[in-house]
Amino acid sequence: MTIASTPATLHTLREHARDLLNEFDAADGLAAYYALYHDPKRTTLFIHHDPDGVVGGFLARCQTGFDLLRPLVTLRARRASALTALIDEGLLPARPYLLVAPPPLAESLMPHLDLHIISRNVVYRLDPKRYRHEVNVLVVTGRTPEGHPRAEIRRGAEVAAVAGVNWRSPIFAEVYVNVEPEYQQRGWGSSVVNAVVGELLAMGVTPLYSAAEDQAASQALAWSVGFVDSGAREVMAQAARPMPLLPVPPPNR
Repeated sequence: MTIASTPATLHTLREHARDLLNEFDAADGLAAYYALYHDPKRTTLFIHHDPDGVVGGFLARCQTGFDLLRPLVTLRARRASALTALIDEGLLPARPYLLVAPPPLAESLMPHLDLHIISRNVVYRLDPKRYRHEVNVLVVTGRTPEGHPRAEIRRGAEVAAVAGVNWRSPIFAEVYVNVEPEYQQRGWGSSVVNAVVGELLAMGVTPLYSAAEDQAASQALAWSVGFVDSGAREVMAQAARPMPLLPVPPPNR
């Protein structure tokens, strides 16, 4: 049986989803945030129970700032039957989604979803022993309306380099960075990330950083600030559930 959350039941269903997650494992950091902590007004959680009542899987469908047209979807499932039920209940046919899932689970989803623009990402975790706070006088720090730290370097009215937080749970926070092409190779990306990392450590959360396996420059930036490979991998892809095939009418006789 698969249950979809309502505003009145979301808190209870989040406790059910917690059975399939380890909040202290970087591999579950993103899924734990969206299943357990993302804004309730922008979250729908689907829980599948096996016939014996055990939680067999969950699917979190969330509206985010990443892509206003594509809800972010992340999920966990213990059995193929739970996976099929969650997809059928949680995803509308022909609706585009941004999917984030562990590689083995993403492979299991391929028969059920059309996946495009697939990226396999390395999840880095900050090693406090390697981190060294650095001061760059060009960096200006602040907070977003959500209270997340943000650091940027400007050139006139243009933001040349910026780092901030994609999401933050009580345990982890995922850091992002963007440097305009004409300002790359100056170390500004490392500078703004370093500033955000320092703010997050002061807040008592562990910074994470995600980089595609084929993005050597992004991985080098993470290493330069003090991140290390956590061993976890994530698949991120644009996904859509195919429209069901309509029955073919018999030929006229």
